[in-house]
Amino acid sequence: MAPDLWHQLSDDGVDVLERYGMTETLLTLSNPLAGERRPGSVGVPLPGVEAALDHVDEHGVGELLVRGAPLCRGYWGRDDFAPAGWFATGDLVSVAGDGYVTVRGRRTELIITGGHNVYPAEVEAVLSRHPGVVEVAVVGVPSAEWGETVVAYVVGDPDLASLHERAAADLAPFKCPREVRLIDALPRNALGKVVRGELR
Repeated sequence: MAPDLWHQLSDDGVDVLERYGMTETLLTLSNPLAGERRPGSVGVPLPGVEAALDHVDEHGVGELLVRGAPLCRGYWGRDDFAPAGWFATGDLVSVAGDGYVTVRGRRTELIITGGHNVYPAEVEAVLSRHPGVVEVAVVGVPSAEWGETVVAYVVGDPDLASLHERAAADLAPFKCPREVRLIDALPRNALGKVVRGELR
């Protein structure tokens, strides 16, 4: 959950408790029931769960690996589920010094432009603060010059000049969308998740 939405819900009296899990892992990380619930973070590993990062980049972001009792035994007819007991989630995360985990995006959604890593969630968080933006999804599109360029698909009616100004004020230049495309609705799957492949 975007920190801005977390604060908005909290200001409205909603007691937000962010957690993390997948079909294959059940619930593995959580903010505490009693204690600090950190906006934008999915918390720390639950008892009986270990977490680690793989392929950590220069910003301290890597793929989340988990192991422990909640993991399912594997996929039917496959023996490659969790080598050495670790399950690769496909989610890119960072970990604060006190162990709180923040999801940065999916490994398959990472945009590499001019050799720089761009995490769509970071760009989306900035653009979503613009008053004319209802929803936004950021993807990388192929570029002969840069490898990929950052493109934002926006639902709403924002002033594009001020939207670009917000991006430039809050993001490094390589993270700013080269193009903003206004659309009526973001494509979603049956679970309500944005289908970024259709946007690409």
